[in-house]
Amino acid sequence: MLAPGAAGRALSRALGLGHGPVGPGAPARALSLSHGPGSVVVERVYPVPLARAGAVPRPQPRRFRVFRLLRDGKHRPRGELELLLSRAVQGLGGRGDVVSVGKSRGRNQLLAQGLAQYPSPENLRRFQRERELAQQGKLEEPQTLSGQKTLEFLRRCRLQVGMKNNRSWELSPAIVARHFLKNLGVSVPPHALRLPPEPITRWGHSWCDVTVNGLDTVRVPMDVVQFLHPKTKRFRHWRQRQQQQLESSRERLL
Repeated sequence: MLAPGAAGRALSRALGLGHGPVGPGAPARALSLSHGPGSVVVERVYPVPLARAGAVPRPQPRRFRVFRLLRDGKHRPRGELELLLSRAVQGLGGRGDVVSVGKSRGRNQLLAQGLAQYPSPENLRRFQRERELAQQGKLEEPQTLSGQKTLEFLRRCRLQVGMKNNRSWELSPAIVARHFLKNLGVSVPPHALRLPPEPITRWGHSWCDVTVNGLDTVRVPMDVVQFLHPKTKRFRHWRQRQQQQLESSRERLL
């Protein structure tokens, strides 16, 4: 209970626990009546009848110890934070998407790094306006999430193009596009490729530019080598591995 007297009335008034004016004889509200955010509130399923005046209370049966859960503030799941992505984030979505994330990740990572904003009506209207302008062709559309992943993958790759030696040839975008799909598993249309201005007719090192979604361009190093049949390639790989094992066994014996 609160402390009696002026100190108790002042504390009640400060905490807003009093109901109406607090007078000298007005009862003060106990702190225990205010449920905390982590409390569990229950009620009895079967009300307990009171004993008659002057009668001995009877022992209560078990059914009076059955309770119904009203509010569980202790075991409730942690609330999530809704944010509006200002940039594409891997595993969440693209620019302009409203996502729900944990509060710690949203505040410490997304908001702190400028990857997201609060979905206020002003921000939602601004991103909606950007989408409308992009659809009309008046605004350059930002790169999609899959496009950013493709750019990051191509920056780490090196393409190998096999050409035969029994005929004359010249490398074309269609040939390079087939090798992109065969060797790297990336489908690149020929019109999105740009080769060096000098025609490539010999084996050696070269490059090609790949434009993703018509927005960003990445340069991929390219090696033009002699074409080998898959069976011949597997045989050479097996022979090279056998040679390495033989050299390692010799070193152990010596």
